[in-house]
Amino acid sequence: MTTTLAHPARDEIRITSVLHALADPVRLRIVRALADCEQGLSCGVLDLGVTASTLTHHVRTLREAGVVHVRPQGTSRISTLRRDDLDALYPGLLDGVLAARR
Repeated sequence: MTTTLAHPARDEIRITSVLHALADPVRLRIVRALADCEQGLSCGVLDLGVTASTLTHHVRTLREAGVVHVRPQGTSRISTLRRDDLDALYPGLLDGVLAARR
């Protein structure tokens, strides 16, 4: 898998897209898991109770909003949280989202 995925540049990330992406409970669980795993992870290892195609949709939504960065690694895609970009653009947003666990 060598496909390069499109990611918005920092100055292209919009708060409306970020908030929309974070509003979904499944996507929020993904973000929380990524916050605990700085090196990133394949979201397929998370037990989210959704189909593979639904998981792909959620990760794509997060990537297109600028919340995560996804890179190919072998046959997997590793997602990492774009904390630096989000903290620079919207200070405190991720801290607030992550503090409100469950």
